[in-house]
Amino acid sequence: MINENYADHIRSRALEVAEYMLKSKSTIREAAKKFFISKSTVHNDLVKRLPVINPKIAAEVHEILAINKAERHIRGG
Repeated sequence: MINENYADHIRSRALEVAEYMLKSKSTIREAAKKFFISKSTVHNDLVKRLPVINPKIAAEVHEILAINKAERHIRGG
C-alpha cells in the first residue's frame, strides 16, 4: 500500500530506513548515522510516516523499536 500524502523522497527514505532496521536490528541512532540524517527524522519516519505508507512493515519495525527501548538501560541510553 503506497500513500500519496508524502513526497516520493520521504516515502522512499522511510522505506529504506525501515528495511535497514529490519535487516540489521539496529537502533535509531545507528540508522541515523548510516543515512546521514537526524535521530528525530529517523524516529518520525518510522513511527509517524511508515504506518501510513506500509502498516505491515511498520509493525515489524515497531517490534524492533520495542526491543531497543527495553534494552536501552543496559546499553546506557
